[in-house]
Amino acid sequence: MDWERIEQKLHILSDAAKYDVSCSSSGSRRANTTGGIGNAVACGICHTWSADGRCVSLLKILMTNHCIYNCAYCVNAVSREVKRAILTPEEIADVTIAFYRRNYIEGLFLSSGVYRSPDYTTELLIRTARILREEKKFNGYIHMKGIPGTNATLIRQLGRYVDRLSVNIELPSSSSLKLLAPQKTKENILVPMGHIRDGIDQWHDEKKRYKKAPSFVPAGQTTQLIVGATPDSDRTILRLSQALYDKVDMKRVYYSAYVPAVTGSNLPAIVKPPLLREHRLYQADWLMRFYQFNVEEILTDDVPNFDLDLDPKACWALRHPEVFPLEVNRASYHDLLRVPGIGVLSARRICAARRQAFLSYDSLKRLGVVLKRARYFITCKGKYYGLSTDPAYVRRMLLSGQKQPSAYEPMSLF
Repeated sequence: MDWERIEQKLHILSDAAKYDVSCSSSGSRRANTTGGIGNAVACGICHTWSADGRCVSLLKILMTNHCIYNCAYCVNAVSREVKRAILTPEEIADVTIAFYRRNYIEGLFLSSGVYRSPDYTTELLIRTARILREEKKFNGYIHMKGIPGTNATLIRQLGRYVDRLSVNIELPSSSSLKLLAPQKTKENILVPMGHIRDGIDQWHDEKKRYKKAPSFVPAGQTTQLIVGATPDSDRTILRLSQALYDKVDMKRVYYSAYVPAVTGSNLPAIVKPPLLREHRLYQADWLMRFYQFNVEEILTDDVPNFDLDLDPKACWALRHPEVFPLEVNRASYHDLLRVPGIGVLSARRICAARRQAFLSYDSLKRLGVVLKRARYFITCKGKYYGLSTDPAYVRRMLLSGQKQPSAYEPMSLF
């Protein structure tokens, strides 16, 4: 193998893949087999962090940056004058194994431009995965891209070899797709997601009846949404995410702040990516997945966008002063999750600890409660430690980062 030529291709294709953030891997339980190498452990694969904080799997490349589409936001659009390259399935498999044996990587994230057609591109991905699994006996983590518009049969074949598939929806509305990616349609993106969901459901059903049922995308499917390239509100983006979680059993939705790497008449004129807005979307996504919130509670028609100064949970609490303060010794687990400063783990600890005795204010910190936030929304044995429940005052205290006077101060022993 001509490693000098391969290295030149890798330089082009790894650089072209850096804008895809849907590669943070959760792993699966694919174990090693006799004569094979590697395994995909459940705790995930090795990863690195890029300079802007993104989680990047260690072999993250495009199969090719040739693409038949002309999406306005994409650096690999067919109309762009960029260096183009393509790696054959055999070359990708050889590089993956060589890097694995050198302990550079523990898995592969392989995306691709749409080369010739969605079906042809997917056939190349299937061939790559088949070589790795059957010829190279590679049992490590493999995450590949599902190409919008691909035939259902090809999606099923690819899903048998990989641990995770992601079909990137990119833009949150049909009008946005028409504006920036007119060759793509919402239906072409959502249909493969449905095929992946059906395949996963079938695999779960087969596992109940057959001990060695062949796996199908065991780590689930993910997608990516670009934030800030179109005028869509945060509520529109969140409602789409909620629908994907509910209807296609999406494992994770990733949000990518629009990076102004290219220019165009339909693209926004921004100086830097809206990273804080991206961060707020991740916080709200966490509330929907783990804190029993729904999108209609987080954002409304009257408030369709996030407050960039405060996190979504604190904003919800300030909009509902009638709910607070809550008595921590009596509030339900669901209600405790609504309190800023109380997380999933600390709420569980509170529910377990108060079965033995009434909780004191001192004990809450030991249970993991962030008292400098929670104090304004709770009472403990009927006593309130936040000085005032006025939403304007509480907002100032949450925004101030300085230590405030309190009716309760622990006594120093020294």
